[in-house]
Amino acid sequence: MKQTAGRANRFRLSALTLAALALLLAPPVAGENAPTPSPSPPPQAAGTTPSQTATESVVLLHGLWRSDWSMRRLEGRLVEAGFDVHNIDYASNRRTPGELIEHLHAAVTRCCAQATKLHFVTHSLGGIVTRAYLATHRPGALGRVVMLAPPNRGSEYVDEFGESFGWVLGPTGRQLGTDPDSLPNRLPPPDFELGVIAGTTSHNPISGFVIDGENDGTVSVENTRLPGMADFIKLATTHTVIMRSDDAISQTLNFLRDGRFEHEAPAE
Repeated sequence: MKQTAGRANRFRLSALTLAALALLLAPPVAGENAPTPSPSPPPQAAGTTPSQTATESVVLLHGLWRSDWSMRRLEGRLVEAGFDVHNIDYASNRRTPGELIEHLHAAVTRCCAQATKLHFVTHSLGGIVTRAYLATHRPGALGRVVMLAPPNRGSEYVDEFGESFGWVLGPTGRQLGTDPDSLPNRLPPPDFELGVIAGTTSHNPISGFVIDGENDGTVSVENTRLPGMADFIKLATTHTVIMRSDDAISQTLNFLRDGRFEHEAPAE
């Protein structure tokens, strides 16, 4: 009887875990902060490309199991603000870190060789890929970097479920644990202007059992931080939709323009 109950409990836990992973990796709910079509960039002079005429370019890099579409709302707002934007897609769950670094390097070389200043805006895993890329292929015109919900010190979910569900995470995602030898913890501290935006809202039913403290349902607020970052801010949004949040987009623009976020003045 006890063995039957134990098997039932393990089955329920596995089912709950799979449901939580599906929630983490699923695209945002339809209609929630729905993306708007990217506006056309400003007219360019005849015979030129956008990266040859724009003063500042931005590379966008999405998170695990996402695509460039997840960054389209952010892309549109950045274009409206006058940036030359390159929303790069990559096989987040099928390539090793080294392969992702070289993919990003090739894409940046193609799109942004003429950029007078080159910024990066990332979501989740995209921030770790960007850190690894900048440690090996630093652009001469590097500007500022904004990371949305990055697992900069690793993910507790990978610690808990990486061995059992590594096939879901892929060869890079499996290396995102919190141990000292994990990919994010092996990377050097930032030597560039970095702003980090962390979410504090979770709709994940098991995040409270896996993550200590404030979290966005996937990454703890504490594990998004990095020594040496220029600024940090917390917003009431989830990991799943932070890159589509109006507040996060506005704060991203603040950092790209001024090198800092807009913090509320303390109450008198």
